[in-house]
Amino acid sequence: MAGKSGFVKDAMTLFAITLIAGVALGGVYEVTKGPIEQATIAANNATYKEVFADAQSFEEIADADLDGCNAGLVGGEFGNVGIESVLAAKDASGADIGLVINSYSNDSYGGKVGISVGLKTDGSITAIGFRETSDTPGLGLKAKEAPFKEQYIGKAAEKLSVTKSGNAGDAEINSISGATITSDAVTNAVNAALYYQQNYAN
Repeated sequence: MAGKSGFVKDAMTLFAITLIAGVALGGVYEVTKGPIEQATIAANNATYKEVFADAQSFEEIADADLDGCNAGLVGGEFGNVGIESVLAAKDASGADIGLVINSYSNDSYGGKVGISVGLKTDGSITAIGFRETSDTPGLGLKAKEAPFKEQYIGKAAEKLSVTKSGNAGDAEINSISGATITSDAVTNAVNAALYYQQNYAN
């Protein structure tokens, strides 16, 4: 009986410790959840302003047909890409002046690369910004640097492709040396955004 009593006591003690730890962790989560969410919102807003500097505000489009667009992209020429959200870029008067489209490709060298693409109403790209990437420093991460990402500014094409020639045409992007996979993935994420605007934007 003594052995059984000791076992029950140990089990109850372990349960109590687990319960207290769970409550403590839950409290920490609740305390940190708000600041983390606010930091994420601030980072996203900074990216939106980076890719559409003329906009004064951004409003997520609740009825954007993301499911329809992503279904249309499945199995297409752009690989494993998709659209996560679409925002209206607005001027000081509240008028729409374009879109910011959050798109991604899962085909980058480091896996997923998530970007924001600014698009004017005429379909030209204002800029691109990076929200998520885990590529290799010195190679794929060069996609975040100006010499690569600024190539997209002003491009207005149905779709873009990557070239290794170093002499990109109007609908081409020069590849990062040694990081063609990442270059293709970023460009196809841009193509996904172009596809949305051309086929699903109101």
